[in-house]
Amino acid sequence: MTIQTQVLIIGGGITGTAIARDLALRGIHSVLIDRSHINAGASGANHGVLHSGARYTTSDPESSRECMEENALLKKLAPHCIEDTGGFYVAVKEDDENYLADFQHNCAKCGVPCDPLDIKEVLEMEPALSKDIIAAYRTEDSSIDPFRVSYENLAYAVSCGHGFMPYTVVTGFAISSRKIQSVQVKDVLTGREQTIEAGEIVNAAGAWVGQVAALADASIEILYSKGTLLVTHSRLAHHMLLRLRPPSDGDVLCPGGTVSILGPSSVRLTSPDNIKPSVAEVDHIISQGVPIVPSLEQGRFIRAFSGVRPLIAKKKAEGSTDDRQISRGFDLIDHSADGVDNFQTIAGGKLSIFRLMAERVCDQLCTRLKVDEPCRTRHEQLPSTLNCEWIEPGLAPATWLEKQRPDDYILCECEMVPKSAVESILTDSAIKKDSVLLHNIGARSRIGKGACQGTYCGLRLTAHLYEQGVFQQDRGIADLGHFTDTRWKGQRAVLFGEQLKQAELQEAMYCGLFDLELPVPGKPELKIET
Repeated sequence: MTIQTQVLIIGGGITGTAIARDLALRGIHSVLIDRSHINAGASGANHGVLHSGARYTTSDPESSRECMEENALLKKLAPHCIEDTGGFYVAVKEDDENYLADFQHNCAKCGVPCDPLDIKEVLEMEPALSKDIIAAYRTEDSSIDPFRVSYENLAYAVSCGHGFMPYTVVTGFAISSRKIQSVQVKDVLTGREQTIEAGEIVNAAGAWVGQVAALADASIEILYSKGTLLVTHSRLAHHMLLRLRPPSDGDVLCPGGTVSILGPSSVRLTSPDNIKPSVAEVDHIISQGVPIVPSLEQGRFIRAFSGVRPLIAKKKAEGSTDDRQISRGFDLIDHSADGVDNFQTIAGGKLSIFRLMAERVCDQLCTRLKVDEPCRTRHEQLPSTLNCEWIEPGLAPATWLEKQRPDDYILCECEMVPKSAVESILTDSAIKKDSVLLHNIGARSRIGKGACQGTYCGLRLTAHLYEQGVFQQDRGIADLGHFTDTRWKGQRAVLFGEQLKQAELQEAMYCGLFDLELPVPGKPELKIET
């Protein structure tokens, strides 16, 4: 089977989905593919910080200005995806005095709003902060939901008739006359092979742009920097708390709905695949956060997760060994120099500037396709759709209480997700994939994100889907195994205190009662690490 489109986008992260919407607004048809699901890479494994630019005023002034400008734009264009928390940069005695002294001046040079705060007032607003802080500044940093943004961007593109193919990997390019004439792809779940013919191909594969480019005999040197983050059991602060020192480990506590996220770390890797948090990273991150929020030392963490920052090697300063010193800027690479005229790569960049990156890509595509259409994402609001709203913390219980339907029973007690939310999500045919349906429902809702990390709701959701006829025979058991495995991956490094008790209960239920660790006949073996 051959699929035809004007533009093929490889990579379903926040930039790829933003490109799809930008093109839809310009009347250019696209097909978006990803080897996994939406935001499976760095776009779904980050703090969710909408940077004000203050963090980069010293190390990367250009990125600082880009973040500042996009921060202001996105708050107007996508307010339903952003919690405007504001940021508090705070310093303690052991922090760099010179960095502190220059902070406000450097912000002013980049045009980044930054106001000094009275320490007494700051402690009244944020009681969790250490009483030993010596300085505090307010900035425009906010919390953004990258999943909500990506799903909204994709929902708009799909509503305009654009294509979306998750769990689809590129296996090869057919190149002749300096153009990619067709792209061979394969469904990684079913093994089905297809061909896509596109006038232009965009490589937005994040940490995997180098591998995709290599299929066209093009070379992009990417440095892989792993960042690990920790999710607290409850929300610890109203504002985003950032340690006032050069960017380092464990220096950002970002509020996100009902939890807070602490991190990140920075560890150089040789490959972006098969990454996971380590106990040593967790201990180190907590130790770095404790000086500004002492309660972290005894706090409960329900999950840890890791993502890979794809850094462009040529932006690395000569002689530097610190990945944090590498520019967070992006490159739009035209592969004409590699002998392919209809292929471009967008590499590097940050979550905060995803819209700008997509705009630059689409401007170049319009030039190549001879389409005279301006960018509209700079002015038109990102629409809000119901199926994407279930990601929002607190929405499901509020909706359930408002409607008061006796038959709308709760499937997830931690996050109060009713069956009506699941039924709404299931109207999207793109998520109905064997072996990953529970995972996809969880990605589009709050299921599995509470303290029990799927222990109860995994079983209830599986039973509900059997009852509705969605699951047949052993399909639900295999799906539950995959769902449990993905949740377990994030728990292993934080198994102490209350979370260890929770994990032991899950093991007793899933392994002791249901033998979930045993292979399902005819299905790939579920490997639960011990």
